[in-house]
Amino acid sequence: MKTYLFGEKKYILVEDYKNGFSKEEVEKKYTDYFDPFDYIVGDWSYGKLRLKGFYDKNSKECKEWNTIEKLESYLKEFCSYECRYFILKRQDL
Repeated sequence: MKTYLFGEKKYILVEDYKNGFSKEEVEKKYTDYFDPFDYIVGDWSYGKLRLKGFYDKNSKECKEWNTIEKLESYLKEFCSYECRYFILKRQDL
């Protein structure tokens, strides 16, 4: 798997649904806000990329609503139907 560096964090691409991943677009949107998250999910709606952070269920910071296990619910409730999306997993865990 290929490793990507965003900010000072390393990530691997664990899912790329409908070719939703764009390194260049993530670089434009990434800020240090995402540093604590174990996962970054990017989804496309109306031609724009949105990023959201999620935690692993074993993380101290994890709450019921921001665990990666709730990803399917997030995609169904908050994203465009059948949108392109991707999942990045932080590698310093």
